[in-house]
Amino acid sequence: MRLRPFLTLAIPLACAALFARLGVWQLARLKEKRAFNTILAERLASPPTDVTALPGDTALGHYRRASAGGTMLYDHEVVYAGRSHEGSPGADLLTPMKIAGHDTVVMVNRGWAYSADAAQIVNARWKERDSLHVAGYAETFAGKERGRAPNGEHRVHALDRDAIQSMVGMPVAPYVLVQTSDSAAHADSVPVRLNTPTLDEGPHQSYAIQWFSFALVAVIGGVALSRRSR
Repeated sequence: MRLRPFLTLAIPLACAALFARLGVWQLARLKEKRAFNTILAERLASPPTDVTALPGDTALGHYRRASAGGTMLYDHEVVYAGRSHEGSPGADLLTPMKIAGHDTVVMVNRGWAYSADAAQIVNARWKERDSLHVAGYAETFAGKERGRAPNGEHRVHALDRDAIQSMVGMPVAPYVLVQTSDSAAHADSVPVRLNTPTLDEGPHQSYAIQWFSFALVAVIGGVALSRRSR
């Protein structure tokens, strides 16, 4: 019968150790988030640079303020499906921009447009001027497109550079320029511009407090049960 008191204490203490470890992990995530926010704030506060002058290492250019001017190739536009805005389904419009003197095109995320199935967009409805000057921030290509879009459809569900390049039919620069400034005269014909990334710490601190609280409850409960069993 000596095994029972031991288990009534050992099991809660093991759970407490696990909960405490999860709390420490959340604090580490919080530290990483704060470090990221410091870098993000510095980059978003820096003066805009021409997108073609961004560092070749995309990790150094990610989220930097950038701008570009050129000819918009609406016929080669790609729909970035599965994007939502204020709870409504839709998609972002990725339009290639041809910049004079450069062999690659820059994909410009002109913003979000409503779509009932978050995939089908009437591109002509959102066409702007042929020549635009775009200001925003630099985004990097990430993720891998799963499967292939139906023949003739330019649609992706991830910022997959290879897949987008194949659809566009021409070399694509390593950055996506996310447009955050309106440059059209008629607001009803402009996609909803995306906001700059938000500086928040996320739920990591509250999660850490919860895990440490669970650990404390497990210790107190385990000791109480162990004493009662004896």
